Amino acid sequence: MKLFVRSLVVVSVLAGLGAAQTSAPNGIQLNSIYAGADGKFEATPDTAVLSLNIGAQQDTAKAAEARAAAAVDRVRQVLRSNGIDPKQAQFSMYQLQPVYDWKDPKHRVLGYRATSSLTLKLHDLNKAGELLEPLSAIDDTQNQSISYTLEDMEQAKAKASEDALKKARMQASAVANAGGRTLGDLLYASVDVNQANIIPVYAPQRMAMAAASATPAPTADFTPQTVTITAHVNALFGLK
Repeated sequence: MKLFVRSLVVVSVLAGLGAAQTSAPNGIQLNSIYAGADGKFEATPDTAVLSLNIGAQQDTAKAAEARAAAAVDRVRQVLRSNGIDPKQAQFSMYQLQPVYDWKDPKHRVLGYRATSSLTLKLHDLNKAGELLEPLSAIDDTQNQSISYTLEDMEQAKAKASEDALKKARMQASAVANAGGRTLGDLLYASVDVNQANIIPVYAPQRMAMAAASATPAPTADFTPQTVTITAHVNALFGLK
């Protein structure tokens, strides 16, 4: 009867392997339990990412470039007035393209459009919200957005892995107890860690021109969205 109970424990665990994300170690190890579990950890972000586009359209390519350059220069002034070196911002894209009249059979050129994209990372999370109003007040700025991320990921990954292993141990212990056995040492483990995608929060295209002191920043008094790190652990435990 003892032998039958032990076999039942092993069979019950192996039946759940189809749901595991990775396969068990090669070969069936007697007096062991293989379990898989998901864990997560919600971390407070340490970095705000502010992104914006600049687009200017004029009759000539030279005029479009000049207008876009003027808008970029105003962005520099806003950053400097808020104690930020413009070199901290990353200039990721610049395009100059003709704008066609597609209703005209000859596709006549209506003008030219210059577009560029800027990204700024700030460790002062409140500062990003304060910049939205002055930046959006600049002519030709578009699609201002703020997202929050975690650059120091290692500790958060470890916490998510710990949570997953804890759950795997609880599942394995429950099966062992049901079979009249005691869970032993951890013999093997594999872990897969992922970070959830973060959806940016977009600011209105044009914000009110009121003084900053009269109207709080759009993000004021709110808590930044946490960053969720998930982990899947597959673990093999011995049986006593």
